[in-house]
Amino acid sequence: MNEDTVMKHRKFFFALLLALLLCACGQQDPEQRDPEYRDLPLEPYTPPAISWNDVQWDEHLELEYAQMFSVDYSGNFKRITIDQNVYVLVPEEGLPFLDMPEDVTVLRQPLQNIYLQATAAMDCFRQLDAIDAVTLSGTQAEGWYIEEAREAMEEGKMVFAGKYSAPDYELILSKNCDLALESTMIYHNPEVKEQLERCGIPVLVERSSYESHPLGRMEWIKLYGVLLGKESEAAAYYDRQLEQLAPVLEQENTGKTVAFFAVNSNGSVTVRKSGDYIAKAIDLAGGVYVFQDLTEEENALSTMNIQMETFYDAARDADVLIYNSAIDANLETIEQLIAKSAPLADFRAVQEGKVWCTGKSMFQESQAVGDIILDINAILSDEIPSDEDLHYLHRLT
Repeated sequence: MNEDTVMKHRKFFFALLLALLLCACGQQDPEQRDPEYRDLPLEPYTPPAISWNDVQWDEHLELEYAQMFSVDYSGNFKRITIDQNVYVLVPEEGLPFLDMPEDVTVLRQPLQNIYLQATAAMDCFRQLDAIDAVTLSGTQAEGWYIEEAREAMEEGKMVFAGKYSAPDYELILSKNCDLALESTMIYHNPEVKEQLERCGIPVLVERSSYESHPLGRMEWIKLYGVLLGKESEAAAYYDRQLEQLAPVLEQENTGKTVAFFAVNSNGSVTVRKSGDYIAKAIDLAGGVYVFQDLTEEENALSTMNIQMETFYDAARDADVLIYNSAIDANLETIEQLIAKSAPLADFRAVQEGKVWCTGKSMFQESQAVGDIILDINAILSDEIPSDEDLHYLHRLT
């Protein structure tokens, strides 16, 4: 062994010995330390970050109906998957993983300055008593049918930061926004999503309305419980809703047919596809949706437009009509309905006075699915309920 090699080995040995001594000192009991330094605090031990590929996601959020998202746990870290988009929720003091894939979005708790474009999500924040986490709105105050959201804007606790296609980037950045919660409309303006991400703002796209089962849509409150650190509150709320629905879900189907629709200005009719959660809600309430086989493969939308002639043939003899005011004006009378399209006067439900209209708030109040099912069940009964007994429907007179 030559002299250079010996010197290298000696240097390595002394470096190793020094490292071991320093490590031992770092873990020393304060009482065993030199009295001169005993009162000085020890440096906190910070565990090294681990590789993303080595993480064991061995616990999972239990879901009964929701299919559009999942949550996996590894210690205090949470992996959220929504339609193949992956997010990792990191604790406030947590370290990011090594070798993070570029397509994984990091969300850091607490989330307390959210820019909310997905109006259906606001009801989850309300039910979890967390509206104060939303400080930026993509909807003007007058566009909110959720009272708490409108009041927050009127009081200045929540401010308008531009609609989904034209956000106010300067305002959003000045508010230290930590999450942009978008609807799928953002995919029509991909440059907006890209710009938000370039600004360092993570973007999460909400897809609860794509759940085919109404209780799956309601179960999205569990996702917001995860994001807000309120898992137990979200689970408790969901369980209460299921308990309230239990008597209705146990009933036999009435066999009564229901049409859910709106008339467009060009005379066509917008209806829900047979796989939509509204169609399933009618079924759970004890009815039969008139369009049992209405599908359209060209797009993933939950609605489609058909000609009045097609609607006439399918729904003329329906037992009940429900007019969807969410995409049209709110109706109060049968006369207003017929003014939309004269052939509706021939419908049996119109002639028998069994026509109801939804309230404007129904679709913003996404956690109202249970009440919607209860309303539909009530109007399918032999005795016509009063409007005071309903939550989101009122009868046309």
